[in-house]
Amino acid sequence: MALIVQKFGGTSVGSLERIEAVAELVIKTQQQGHQVVVVVSAMSGETNRLLNLAKQIDSTPSARELDVLLTTGEQVSVALLAMAIIKRGHSAVSLLADQVSIKTDNMSGRARVEHIDTERLHQELEHNRIAIIAGFQGRDGEGNITTLGRGGTDTTAVEVAGVLQADECQIYTDVDGVYTSDPRIVANARRLPEIHYAEMLELASLGAKVLHQRSVEAASRYHTPLRVLSSFKPDKGTLISYKEGCVSNNPVTGIANQEAVYYQFTTSNVKMLSQLLMALAKLQIEVDMLHQWCRQVGIFDYAFTVHSNDHLVVLEVLQSAPFAQDINEMTFEQGLVKVSVVGLGIKSHPQILAQTLDALAYEDIYPKLMSTTEIKASILVAELDLQRVVNRLHVTFLP
Repeated sequence: MALIVQKFGGTSVGSLERIEAVAELVIKTQQQGHQVVVVVSAMSGETNRLLNLAKQIDSTPSARELDVLLTTGEQVSVALLAMAIIKRGHSAVSLLADQVSIKTDNMSGRARVEHIDTERLHQELEHNRIAIIAGFQGRDGEGNITTLGRGGTDTTAVEVAGVLQADECQIYTDVDGVYTSDPRIVANARRLPEIHYAEMLELASLGAKVLHQRSVEAASRYHTPLRVLSSFKPDKGTLISYKEGCVSNNPVTGIANQEAVYYQFTTSNVKMLSQLLMALAKLQIEVDMLHQWCRQVGIFDYAFTVHSNDHLVVLEVLQSAPFAQDINEMTFEQGLVKVSVVGLGIKSHPQILAQTLDALAYEDIYPKLMSTTEIKASILVAELDLQRVVNRLHVTFLP
């Protein structure tokens, strides 16, 4: 008998018919002899509906009150799923974040899980009840409701699986696994049967939408095997773990892309960059492709990228933070994408970047910026060139 945590996203519970189907799937897992804990998102479109309601009241609503509002979506879906399971003669109970003591920090909209008390969950499992937990939410130290931000339900599921020492955390979504690239861009992208945590973490951080990077980080920390599956197409999906079989013979595992904004500025304050990075870190904004060069003695140029979703926040920091007075000639450019070739083998294959540049030159495309690490090679190109770039790289590395 295994302990399995199953997560169902908004599309999977997007209608009453789909909730009924999820109930059947959960019951089937229990009937196979497993203990089951379920984590559920709000029904598809519900979070956006609630967000729109808030913005009709106030275009910049209180972050605390917005968290209170948005978490009601998950409360609906967990209750409906519990009803569907109970109707079928099986025991189930819906649980909100405070009922399972999911404690977070106080960062509204981007909270991080700090602790989960497993006592209530163990009680439910001992009574052979299926515990259905509302994802995406927690409580801070003062009892305020918090939300976990993008991919929050994935994160809830993996954190719960980790503290319960579950045998597997299954992420059910509208795709049947992790692919070598986005199938909407590359028609012949292939599903990966297995992938290493480190590679999945890079793909998630670089725009692969099937899993959020925080959930992969948590799975890696707890050594919890993750499996990405489709709610609509029964299959084995993709296993993410440290297993030896998860490392491919091909140095490249996948190609990811992410909308990015490029910033460049000049300063004579040698401490300014560290101040900027610290300010962005406090806002949980990741900086990538950071470059520095010296224009002349005492004058430094810096360039970096961030996810396009963070652009307005970064711009405000650059323009209004105390160190902003030390920034000169600040420019930014939108309409760009960061394309990354990812694989554990890249560190032992230094020719990967050269092959990447050759592939781009074949398409007469030249990157604005490039960077490499032990596990990825990234280039910054115009969004208009995305289709050609990703397909050419897929042909080059994953034929």
